[in-house]
Amino acid sequence: MIELIPAIDIIDGKCVRLQKGDYGTKKEYGSPLDMAMQFEQLGFRRLHVVDLDGAKAKHVVNLDTLKAITRNTRLVVDFGGGVKTDDDLDAVFAAGAAMATAGSIAITQPQLYVEWLHKYGPDRLVLGADVRGEKISINGWLEDSDANLSDFLAHYMRAGTKNVLCTDISKDGMLQGPSVELYKRIMASFPDCYLIASGGVSCLADIQALDEAGIPAVVFGKAIYEGRIDLRELSTLYLRDK
Repeated sequence: MIELIPAIDIIDGKCVRLQKGDYGTKKEYGSPLDMAMQFEQLGFRRLHVVDLDGAKAKHVVNLDTLKAITRNTRLVVDFGGGVKTDDDLDAVFAAGAAMATAGSIAITQPQLYVEWLHKYGPDRLVLGADVRGEKISINGWLEDSDANLSDFLAHYMRAGTKNVLCTDISKDGMLQGPSVELYKRIMASFPDCYLIASGGVSCLADIQALDEAGIPAVVFGKAIYEGRIDLRELSTLYLRDK
């Protein structure tokens, strides 16, 4: 059964959502801690937290919000956004994150990412593969690299990566359905990958389509905040007895 991972994106300490990574489309949804506590009460076990300020600033910014979530819930938190240095990574883990998501650094400093992989182990790192037109985007999706998705994944899977968070930027925040075919292609090429699909989930049927396609996990956020998904129905179908 697919693992469900709600997302909390943070700007200025507030829970927000963007469209296609455009900071100009920011919409606020209140307190990240309140949202995290609600997710835990519904039966979610894991949470994806994105420091959008950090992604833009190229260093981690919202550590206090991360600490509040990890100290007041038992959620397994993976944290991304602005993780660029050893100090950033150490601070994220010291603040209680179980895992860190890093993508830009895997493009700009590939050797450092591999060092982290060996130092902390594949269970504590998530490779961020944010895709726009088959190319990897970096720094909060503000820059596009020349790296091809397939080559990027192949390189890091050989290096020992297990967890991959793949976001189709064209779908993110648009509530138009996820890129199921893209994720199926990734799973066909890298069957040992623990793939976390991200972007476009608009309703329960989208989650069911990813589940039926054999995708291990999905991150979703805006559909929750906009009331497109009945969380209690979702909990009954996917979270009960887990």
